[in-house]
Amino acid sequence: MVRKSRLHLALGLAAGIAVMALAPPAQADGMPDVKILVSNCFNCHGTDGISAGVIDSLDELSAKRMAKALKEFKSGDKASTIMGRIAKGYSDAEIDAIAGYLAAVNGN
Repeated sequence: MVRKSRLHLALGLAAGIAVMALAPPAQADGMPDVKILVSNCFNCHGTDGISAGVIDSLDELSAKRMAKALKEFKSGDKASTIMGRIAKGYSDAEIDAIAGYLAAVNGN
């Protein structure tokens, strides 16, 4: 019985450590690092939000305008093909952080 309890404890500890190791790094406020969040934007909008293709670039948007658009996508007030689904995955604080980071990187 003691061996089973120790085995369960060891497995539980191993699982807990694995979950912590796989979680994205968080800032002191518990929000993931903004660089990790914006990396998702770069998949479609290009590095630093500068698109080489037909998808809109983000480099000329102010933080305020970008955050407003993302929140409108999230709420469904702004029509989209995919951005509404993507934006729903972020809190308003994360959206503000993403918009602020991208605007700062591009000098807006």
